[in-house]
Amino acid sequence: MLILTSSTLEGKKIKEYHGLVTGDALLGANLYKDMFSGVRDVVGGRNSKYEEELKNARNLALKIMGEKAEEKGANAVIGTSVSYHNLGGTMGNTIMVTVFGTAVSLQE
Repeated sequence: MLILTSSTLEGKKIKEYHGLVTGDALLGANLYKDMFSGVRDVVGGRNSKYEEELKNARNLALKIMGEKAEEKGANAVIGTSVSYHNLGGTMGNTIMVTVFGTAVSLQE
């Protein structure tokens, strides 16, 4: 499945539009990761564990979106956007990764 942030692909024509497709993935952060992250924020540097977890959540959301596009008969998703939401409150320290785009069929 070809997933693009642009609305066109040079040299390809859109044969059919299948509509909006989305994918979501939740990333729950536990207390120990939170404490470690706070220490890293104070002393500086990057938190590679969080970066890896965010990458995994983003990849899962993209995979889900691609599967939904395939179910609609598409071979590509254009205009893809990725957003991150902090779902504090009753969800604790949970981050939701949301991706969305337009499922299309490109001419071969």
